[in-house]
Amino acid sequence: MDKQPPERKRASREFTALSFVWRFIAALVLVVATYNPTHYSYYHWVRAVIAEGNLGPEHFFVGALVVAGWTILVAATRSSLGSVGVVLGAVLIGTAAWLLVDLGVLRADSFISVTWIALVCLAALLSIGLSWSHIWRRMTGQVDVTDEHE
Repeated sequence: MDKQPPERKRASREFTALSFVWRFIAALVLVVATYNPTHYSYYHWVRAVIAEGNLGPEHFFVGALVVAGWTILVAATRSSLGSVGVVLGAVLIGTAAWLLVDLGVLRADSFISVTWIALVCLAALLSIGLSWSHIWRRMTGQVDVTDEHE
């Protein structure tokens, strides 16, 4: 049984803007660690090692961690948003990025800048998926079916 005082139990379930920021940072770290245009990513590391013929267990271990991270984030996002929600979220985030480029807030004048915009948009979509159940509960007062055990 749970013996935490009621105020401590409630505080651990409370969702704040900082909670969303932490989820966004976690998603961004995973996305950027997997691939980014600086050539310091898992993709570039493994590609270089394969070219040298030195693929070893450390590459598979880190690869397993990357796959596990993606599996958790994608499954949570799809579970909370559903297929239609994922598509709608991608459209909203993509058009918001397009609007920011059109207004001159973001520059999309090179492949590298477009890649960074896409990576941040993907991290935003994943962090929204990770946070959606909390956001939905706060907006509507309704609890997701998957949250009934709480």
